[in-house]
Amino acid sequence: MNASDIRTLAANVLAGIAPEADLSTVGEQEDLREALDLDSMDFLNFIIGLGQGSGISIPEADYPRLFTLSGLVKYLAR
Repeated sequence: MNASDIRTLAANVLAGIAPEADLSTVGEQEDLREALDLDSMDFLNFIIGLGQGSGISIPEADYPRLFTLSGLVKYLAR
């Protein structure tokens, strides 16, 4: 997956969890949870959706690496 694919996947997953949230308004280093007003369950569902959509198993220990858009892209592009 390239960065564009990952951003599209993230936007699609987010649309199913918090349709009012707009990923395009979030800066690369902003905390996604705060910027998009995601509670812990929303963020967990977001991570699960990213894992399912990418085919990558994301262990709970790695969740902090996905708090920002740049971290999310780096993690899923590996």
